[in-house]
Amino acid sequence: MWRAIASNALTLFIVGLIVLAGILAWGRQQYSGPGPLAEAICFKVEKGASLSQVSRALAEQGAVSDARIFRIGADYSEKAGSLKFGSYLIAPGSSMAQVLDSLTVGGQSTCGREVNFRIGVAAADVVLRELDPATNRYVEVVKFAPATEAAPTEYLDAAQAPDLRWRITLAEGVTSWQVVDALKRADFLTGEVKAVPAEGTLAPDSYEVEKGSDRAALLAEMARRQEVILADLWAARMDGLPYETPQEALIMASIVEKETGVAEERRKVASVFLNRLAQRMRLQTDPTVIYGITKGEGVLGRGLRQSELRRETPYNTYVIDGLPPGPIANPGRLSIEAALNPETTDYLYFVADGSGGHAFATTLEAHNENVAKWRAIEAARGEEQTGVQGN
Repeated sequence: MWRAIASNALTLFIVGLIVLAGILAWGRQQYSGPGPLAEAICFKVEKGASLSQVSRALAEQGAVSDARIFRIGADYSEKAGSLKFGSYLIAPGSSMAQVLDSLTVGGQSTCGREVNFRIGVAAADVVLRELDPATNRYVEVVKFAPATEAAPTEYLDAAQAPDLRWRITLAEGVTSWQVVDALKRADFLTGEVKAVPAEGTLAPDSYEVEKGSDRAALLAEMARRQEVILADLWAARMDGLPYETPQEALIMASIVEKETGVAEERRKVASVFLNRLAQRMRLQTDPTVIYGITKGEGVLGRGLRQSELRRETPYNTYVIDGLPPGPIANPGRLSIEAALNPETTDYLYFVADGSGGHAFATTLEAHNENVAKWRAIEAARGEEQTGVQGN
């Protein structure tokens, strides 16, 4: 009798082990296998939310199939206490393990709303945008110009959200004065700027910041990035260039930056100016003349006058020989690279061609023909005729 009882108990124990192993295997498959999410979602972890609250919300939104298994997996992987508040993009079919990694490993929001404070050559604007999980693209919610417009209510309300991300983007070709002037209007930054950084020393780039970041510290980071870029590209520069110092290359890069917005043209434009230097010709470039007038403090807003083209200033390259005394803007990496690794050409002239790019020429005769074509385009558009780039 006791032998039978023991045998039955052993059988039940073995069956129990098999059932338990099956449950564990099923749970492991549920945790590691593809999840039920059919379309991407932006999942928000509230500040101070518990694992239990998060797991239930994930189940309610269809991101996980079982809240309990998600919690068990989080405990087993020792990530239960590592949840980071914010908004996170969860891709279709993400496993529970992948969802947990998204909420714990990254440590920062990957979707939701973001403010992008864009500092451009003509003006600065603030864009509140939101990531559309379905397309993984940002959609503009509201935009305004802080210099001329009051912040709209939607922006002010959004700015109070703890998971809102903040970004500052510098366009290529902005001046240091424009950067500082714009940052003073960034209401989410703090601290004073005692002096405008030297022209050309700030890297046009996108900078993620925290609300309350110090303006001076941000400018220092911009300068650090530009210093690294210039040093790296200077070390890899082409042989035989006429620059004695990286600063001279930076001056040339700033001229290239202001002369063309077409990335593919930058190395060709640089070759024109270097060819001119090699033949002891003057650079004769309008952007340097404009900088001599504005000092980089805003946009001229009109065409150059003949009297300005003849006036002798340190930046009037129609009058002076060689490079101006300093950069005329903050050039981006591509323009610095163009100045240090230009194309090998015989071009000495270029002028706008009406397409956004330029027509290049090796002789003055050919250049004048290109100028005539450009003047005709200007006349057809009813635009004011001004100085000629590269003339």
